[in-house]
Amino acid sequence: MTAATRTWIGPSAPERLALLRRTRSVAIVGASANTARASFFVATYLLSSSPYDVYFVNPRASEILGHPVYPSLADLPVVPDLVDVFRRHDDLPGVLEETLEVGAKALWLQLGSWHEDVARRGQEAGLDVVMDRCLKIEHARFHGGLHLAGFDTGVISSRRAPG
Repeated sequence: MTAATRTWIGPSAPERLALLRRTRSVAIVGASANTARASFFVATYLLSSSPYDVYFVNPRASEILGHPVYPSLADLPVVPDLVDVFRRHDDLPGVLEETLEVGAKALWLQLGSWHEDVARRGQEAGLDVVMDRCLKIEHARFHGGLHLAGFDTGVISSRRAPG
């Protein structure tokens, strides 16, 4: 789905900030121990620069960054406030179902991840839903940590600076 054909409207910046402020625990679904993966980079940031209790979910891993990895959301020792998803598009409906079954409050689909049916169903079930945004970048942007991501401008853009 291209940006031009998108119809779902996500939460505003103040709404995303409020979501991040009331979040205490984050489950990363699709977490990876591969240092080249975005989920590993996000996990590293959240563990070092956020107040969140971070849990990892991946049925094929046992430990990431010294933390246990759980096979599913149902196996976590807590109900996470926010589920951060690094999974393929076709897996998202299943992740939504798991999120609803465990009683999490928010579903966050990472950059490049967009599924309007999942978003609508999640919102109808009472979830806060964010799509196509990076939890790490949003947290850093709102909490002054963009320098940790290599951004000091306060502006997130893929365009090169002139000069």
